[in-house]
Amino acid sequence: MKFPGRRDKKHYFPVTEKGRSDIAEPKLLSRDVYVVGIDQLLVDIEIEVDDSFLEKYDFPKGQSFLIPDDIAEEVYQWSRDNNKIRGEFPGGAVGNTLHNFAVLSDANCYALGAIKRQIEVGDYAFKYLSKTSGLVDMSYLQPSEKPMGRALCFITPDYERTFAISKGCMDDLTEEYIPEEVIKKSCALLLSAYTLRGQEESIYNATVKACEVAKENNVPVVLSLGTSSLVEEKLEFLKEFSKKHATILAMNQEEAMAFTGIEDPLLALEQILESVDMCLLTAGSRGLYVGGYCDKKNLRATKDPLVTKSIVNYNAFEYSRAMRKSICSEPVKIYTHVNPFKGGPVAIKNTNGAGDAALSALLHDITANQYHKEMIPNSPKHDDQYLTYSSISQISKYSNRVSFEVLIQSSPRLLKGLPEKEDSLEEAHWSN
Repeated sequence: MKFPGRRDKKHYFPVTEKGRSDIAEPKLLSRDVYVVGIDQLLVDIEIEVDDSFLEKYDFPKGQSFLIPDDIAEEVYQWSRDNNKIRGEFPGGAVGNTLHNFAVLSDANCYALGAIKRQIEVGDYAFKYLSKTSGLVDMSYLQPSEKPMGRALCFITPDYERTFAISKGCMDDLTEEYIPEEVIKKSCALLLSAYTLRGQEESIYNATVKACEVAKENNVPVVLSLGTSSLVEEKLEFLKEFSKKHATILAMNQEEAMAFTGIEDPLLALEQILESVDMCLLTAGSRGLYVGGYCDKKNLRATKDPLVTKSIVNYNAFEYSRAMRKSICSEPVKIYTHVNPFKGGPVAIKNTNGAGDAALSALLHDITANQYHKEMIPNSPKHDDQYLTYSSISQISKYSNRVSFEVLIQSSPRLLKGLPEKEDSLEEAHWSN
């Protein structure tokens, strides 16, 4: 799926829409469009274990937690000696999302965080850099004397993932390394709740400063919630932080349950939208949900059959584009749901990174909207202040497709871009 960007005009869609301007001779932009992300830079080390291994070390299954460096080294050496290591990949939720965004959009983005100062060929910092898209600009990273952080990702036979984190320099980012001018001109600021876990850490203060800069300049703040245990641990704080700083929240169903106390994804979305303008909620085998706001005068009715679950006719306006609630004169909540692409993979090789992949597609759409607005400000696409280029229905399909691509491979990051169109999808899939 292609969006406006540094591409041929033939990639613009939908090409049949009336009133679109000819861009055969596009003008030069005054600046690039990009996103900025703050991350705890990590290397993911995937290790195959059984439940008895987790019980031996008292590691809570399915959660993310910190462990001492000596325990991390002990486990790593055992895993290597017993051929349990499946692979080593550059990681971090935001790092994964930025890499995927660059692959999808062919556009620049900026990573903020801390990395080992002295990088040597073959070490973890070297592997992180060499396996990250060259479009992810790392010139603003803060050098540290400590080694790279490691995330030991234990994969049990049921494909559940458990993360034991050895910190290294992952929390060393300071306020002085937050480039305000870069954030001011960005299309979105991407954060993870992991950087907010320890208020005594310097990266926490750096993240808050970045949020304040984004808020002052009307830059959307996109927050990924991390894991359900982190949400439970920091529930009241995350609720207040989201309400004050976040524009968009991204989470899975377990995190949504921890955040709202509501198991049903649609009802959880309904409550989450009381605090933020938009939410992306992945629900595993149940697919993916997107909720947001649209001004009543801009609502677009779905052309698909109406569906009633916990909310009557919840998809009635899924062909609408998302907007900030604050700019709507009559804000209306809009929802959509999509089942797993092709019913889901026949065999899931790895669930690590699927949510990050889905979020990268949403960021691509947000950035495409800004690009198109600067290129063709008089286009009918910009008759109001929209957050997204596409309808939330289309975004859900795109996010779902990108997530599928990660699920069928062995890496938590996209290894290639997507085809312009899928042979398996009818033309109507691309048109709303």
